[in-house]
Amino acid sequence: MPSIPSDLAPWFTANDARAQDELFAFLRIPSVSARSEHKPDCVAAAEFVSNALTRIGFTSEIIPTPGHPIVVGEWRNAGPGAPTLLVYGHYDVQPAEPLELWTSPAFEPTVRDGRIYARGSVDDKGQLHLHIKALEAHLAVRGTLPVNVIVLAEGEEEVGSENLEAFLEREHARLACDAVVISDSTMFAPGIPSILSSLRGLAYLQLDVQGANGDLHSGMYGGAVVNPAMALARLLATMHDADGRVAIDGFYDDVRPFPDHVRAQMRELPFSDEELMHEVGVAALGGESGFTTLERLWTRPTCEVNGLLSGYTGEGAKTVLPALSMAKVSFRLVPDQHPDTIAQLVIAHVAKHTPAGVTVKMTALHGGRPWRADLRGPIIEAGKRALEAAFGREPVITGEGGSIPVVGDFERILGAPVLLMGFGLPGENAHAPNEWISAENYRLGMRAAATLLDEFARAHAAQQDA
Repeated sequence: MPSIPSDLAPWFTANDARAQDELFAFLRIPSVSARSEHKPDCVAAAEFVSNALTRIGFTSEIIPTPGHPIVVGEWRNAGPGAPTLLVYGHYDVQPAEPLELWTSPAFEPTVRDGRIYARGSVDDKGQLHLHIKALEAHLAVRGTLPVNVIVLAEGEEEVGSENLEAFLEREHARLACDAVVISDSTMFAPGIPSILSSLRGLAYLQLDVQGANGDLHSGMYGGAVVNPAMALARLLATMHDADGRVAIDGFYDDVRPFPDHVRAQMRELPFSDEELMHEVGVAALGGESGFTTLERLWTRPTCEVNGLLSGYTGEGAKTVLPALSMAKVSFRLVPDQHPDTIAQLVIAHVAKHTPAGVTVKMTALHGGRPWRADLRGPIIEAGKRALEAAFGREPVITGEGGSIPVVGDFERILGAPVLLMGFGLPGENAHAPNEWISAENYRLGMRAAATLLDEFARAHAAQQDA
């Protein structure tokens, strides 16, 4: 079994408390990227990251963007032939509201029952900070790193990373690397380290159904004038068949099946449908037939209604035949579906099924590509060994039903494989009140991140010699 480097282990033991204190200082900065009044706080958080890197021996630069600044730290003294690893994270956080639901103040870190509670503790300040401490351990003990390292920290992840793609395109030569590591995800369960192998993409559309030129009395016009709310309900009902499959022509044409051995590994994970039902408070689960729940969540595309609006929704009765109805509909995508293609298929489907008497306006609101890792190569092998060294067991390979659009940007623009090695846990309230990170995972995460550097250097050298 691989182990944490013996020369680094004592340093961590001696510095765990100081690392947590420094994390607390980072968490006290209310760097909410979505709120203009917190722009100075986002600058302060960028300065915190930059100063932390400079103190341990990196060169660091805070680079302005049309939004919040990007921090780039560099250490490039590993010698000829050494690979370069790019560490990505984000210093911005979600708004903390509703504040009254927090047990302790959102920006005053508090430890309770082995958990560090604060906004940004797990998403993503804690996970970014543990990488900085891992780098510090190497430089403090050895005075060097086994690989060249770039640290890139942005301040707009929570608002869509609007300026990151252009930055990567512009600075791709400076950011050239052999691999990228991102810690902004969760482990499968406590004590079960994980490598995230896939992310679903997204196509998000709005349907606006127009009927009469104004709301009508349902007694005087109902039964003769087409009701947009009913028309919308019928339209939405056409999007699934009786087996839970999306019934839009061409929807599955570009789906690349997951390998059988990956699906077999998913079935071996300690997962219970009953526990999920209890967690979310439902009596039954649904979805596409022929697949397990984890396969539905991680490997299959979906169609979901996210919002509905029409007619009178206030207290009591009002017999109105609405003139308008609206639905927001999202499609989670898997490789190799493209959000633009799916949007066009949905538009064609709606046009085909729109009943006479109403018109439908379709608006594409957001899109993101799906991603799947190639589970081979030096960075994946290094990640597996680093996690096993820190947690004492082999990591499992997992998927994620949500999206992290920057992952695809890194692979596409920099041409480097991405390792998603997260230290969060299910139920950590990442975008909700009482967000937390396991103090033990933060501690072990530092050790895993430090071990990753040695293991990546070894795996890369072995590949070069092969």
